[in-house]
Amino acid sequence: MFLQRNKKTSKNKTGSDSPTAVNDAGMNPENNTASVFYSPEYIELKVMLHGRLLDMINLAAMDKMPKEILKAEVAEIIRDLLIEEKKVLNSDERNQLIKDIQDELLGLGPLEPLLKDHTVTDILVNGYKQVFVERKGLLEKTQVRFKDDRHLTRIINKIVAKVGRRVDESMPMVDARLEDGSRVNAIIPPLAVDGALLSIRKFSKIPIDMDKLVELNTIPADVVILLQNVVRSRRNIVISGGTGSGKTTLLNAMSAAIDERERIITIEDSAELQLQQEHVGRLETRPENIENKGEVTQRDLVKNALRMRPDRIIIGEVRGGEAFDMLQAMNTGHEGSMTTVHANSCRDAMSRIEQMVCMNNMDISQTSVRSQIASAINVIIQVQRLADGRRRLMTLSEITGMEADIITIQDIFRYKRQSIDSQGNVIGHLVATGIRPRFVEEFAARGLTYPQDIFDPNRVFRHVDEKGS
Repeated sequence: MFLQRNKKTSKNKTGSDSPTAVNDAGMNPENNTASVFYSPEYIELKVMLHGRLLDMINLAAMDKMPKEILKAEVAEIIRDLLIEEKKVLNSDERNQLIKDIQDELLGLGPLEPLLKDHTVTDILVNGYKQVFVERKGLLEKTQVRFKDDRHLTRIINKIVAKVGRRVDESMPMVDARLEDGSRVNAIIPPLAVDGALLSIRKFSKIPIDMDKLVELNTIPADVVILLQNVVRSRRNIVISGGTGSGKTTLLNAMSAAIDERERIITIEDSAELQLQQEHVGRLETRPENIENKGEVTQRDLVKNALRMRPDRIIIGEVRGGEAFDMLQAMNTGHEGSMTTVHANSCRDAMSRIEQMVCMNNMDISQTSVRSQIASAINVIIQVQRLADGRRRLMTLSEITGMEADIITIQDIFRYKRQSIDSQGNVIGHLVATGIRPRFVEEFAARGLTYPQDIFDPNRVFRHVDEKGS
């Protein structure tokens, strides 16, 4: 065997020699998620066998072994332990138990089936007893659970340790990411009152492009052409929206229109952008270490990026003082830069950026800050997740300058809600306001074409599932 068992092994912690059958009533196949047992007896047995397995195997040898061989070795040891413990299980229960213990040893335990389920976009853990997921924009409770708080905390530590971060009482909040790029946030007691909280925003293995957004009815096809031209004409873009509204997804999709010959630098708190161009430099922030030193902020990275000869700078999300440096970059030759911001409307997005610039405690007047915003940012896109779970482009606006000390914004397209059908789906359409944006002049200079009737206020943009309606 490749795994060398340690000479010292632990005894049966249950102290019982009687056979124990695990009831399969705890089994709950959900959509495409793998079947998982949830009964307390099954969880207790799984944790006990996992503990014994850790006592028996050579952990140092695990890292050097191919994953498939390691899984086979673990399966053999578990079968031996089941015989030794005199546990009576049918074939389905035994196979599921082996799979779950392999997940505990090599993956993230009870979360593994959810991570493998392509229909799940978010995993939200509220203590060891409650796990929710988001599918198609709607939350639903699962029967997945951990044994106890220690079990959940161990899984959290396993996640953050892989990216060189830590979570404990001295640092009870942490941002991290999984190997596939999925974004992770965890917060543990004493800040989390009822047990550790874990949020995982899953990373799509196949990047969502503009065609997919059209298929998902997020953006009408003709408006996609306009957005791609906005990127190609090197307009500076801010994508605004709430949590889970699809800001980063839209940023990824729009970035595909950037010319392959351009040098792009991306800056993120947790790397999740999936740019498809070849010439991309990816930068990620770093938290302070155990000695409260070594922190690298987004502002530090933006300043450094300016020395890296970028054609465009893409910031995953502005949330602090880096907003000032971002505006400076946009105003000093880095046209076509893009970012996202949390806000409920295009106007609110400008107010938030203004407030973030003021976080730097610099002696700059309000009018001067607004003037920089008006000259740096050209286009604002508002996206939103509606009550039915669908993401929609709600507003596409253009900044036209300043009037007195007010930033002037004109809406080019607006989403108009009409009603809600019997299934709870929001009925509405994107319509043009009739205003012809100034950026189309840049389209003509660059030889970019677009549908000439796209700004007709009488035109209704229908989605792919609304043909003939």
